[in-house]
Amino acid sequence: MNYFEFYGINESFTPDVALLKKKFYELSKQYHPDFYANEDETKQQEILELSTLNNKAWQTLSDPYKRLEYILKQHELLKEGAKPQLPADFLMEMMDINERLMEVDDAQQLGHITAEVLAVEDDITTKLNEATEGYAQLDDTAKEERLNEIADCYYREKYLLRIKESLNTFATRF
Repeated sequence: MNYFEFYGINESFTPDVALLKKKFYELSKQYHPDFYANEDETKQQEILELSTLNNKAWQTLSDPYKRLEYILKQHELLKEGAKPQLPADFLMEMMDINERLMEVDDAQQLGHITAEVLAVEDDITTKLNEATEGYAQLDDTAKEERLNEIADCYYREKYLLRIKESLNTFATRF
């Protein structure tokens, strides 16, 4: 079951956190296994599954990153093992940064590269925030377009994460 439907709220990258928490606690009380201890095995199993679903929904929807991944998966824009099609200019920029990183000789050079990577990350975050803002109010066609923008930002962030890990590795040298 879709977690947003389970909580009876609209799909959103920025849901009302207080409402989300309220729904979680309401369903936690409603589906608490202890209240069904005297029921038959089938009913107990059903309640246990609903309680588990509630916990998974809460863990996913209360975390912005997991929520973003969840929505993209729901719309089949994020699949295990899928190779994203990132723009050539972005890939060239990342290749250039990677090459310069492999040739870094001192902490100052590393600092310049780090600043450049953080600037790229800030740009991606800004674009992601702009794309997710007001998403819930869009019509289906506009949502689809916006979801593609959001998926692009997501994949760029994932790619950039590998470079940031390399930066951390190189930082230990100096």
